[in-house]
Amino acid sequence: MYDIITVGSATVDALVRTEFYEMIHDKKKKECIAYPVGAKILMKELLLTTGGGGTNTAVALSRLGHKAAFLGKVGSKYNSSRVIKELKDEKVDTSLIIRSKTGRTGYSIVLDSKKHDRTILAFKGSNNDLRFNEIKLKKLKTKWFYFSTMMGQSFRTLEKLADYASKNNIKIAFNISSYLAKKGKIFLGNILKKIDILILNKEEASLLSGKKDKVVNLLKKISKLGPQIVAITDGKKGAYAYDGKYIYYGKPHNVKIVETTGAGDAFASSFLSGIIKKNDIKFAIDLGMTNAESVIQHHGAKEILLKYNAAAKAMKNKQRKIIKLP
Repeated sequence: MYDIITVGSATVDALVRTEFYEMIHDKKKKECIAYPVGAKILMKELLLTTGGGGTNTAVALSRLGHKAAFLGKVGSKYNSSRVIKELKDEKVDTSLIIRSKTGRTGYSIVLDSKKHDRTILAFKGSNNDLRFNEIKLKKLKTKWFYFSTMMGQSFRTLEKLADYASKNNIKIAFNISSYLAKKGKIFLGNILKKIDILILNKEEASLLSGKKDKVVNLLKKISKLGPQIVAITDGKKGAYAYDGKYIYYGKPHNVKIVETTGAGDAFASSFLSGIIKKNDIKFAIDLGMTNAESVIQHHGAKEILLKYNAAAKAMKNKQRKIIKLP
């Protein structure tokens, strides 16, 4: 019996750092990175690692002491072997992984930019082709599913897994990205009615609700769609959660930001861990923010994910203000 099976994407990530670019604004006044046409640009730093919402969260949950497995689809060559090896090294069960003979493992190029943010060039590969009939249902013995964003055929598989979970007393946490949030609440309706915890950021919450609003209003609107607990992160402003009765707010610590890749996955998986361990939203917010703050102080999505004892020590040494609102 697993504590959690994470379902989502697996990628090999190339983190690229170069100072040879220019920041410009497009017609909508959105900041963009511009590189000169025809130029050969030297990289200042190149870091190869693995990523993807499914594997990032599986590793985070394993380090926090949970028996975790990853369910996703990869290719059959070197990159898939790299993903699987790293998961095994992190004590994540890989027996549920589907290896495609014709598809390819997902790949991302992460371009560093100003303000410690990043632009990601994402090749989805086999991540979008997970089929329900490929999954060995008899092996899905778990207390929780953690769904990260999946598209195409894989999203339809998530819907079927949600049905399976509701019939087999398996709880679901769902972390959606802007890809799915843009689809709207009608498109996501079947899953939203079946999940226990929904985790997203303010931009995604606005897209899902169909209107920009204050976080406290977004929490209440989205809660009506089905989730028992809704958590919304708002960057440097902090994180919020709503259980249908009270709103909780966590204030972020002032830390040096190096790069933000994986911060959302770190928060979401650690928030779920906090709920599983103590069924306490205040504790879950603190654990989520503590792990996310560890990740953003370094390059890479997984490298500095905390083990539970280290996270607990950090939470004790640097206490966070968590406010309960009516």
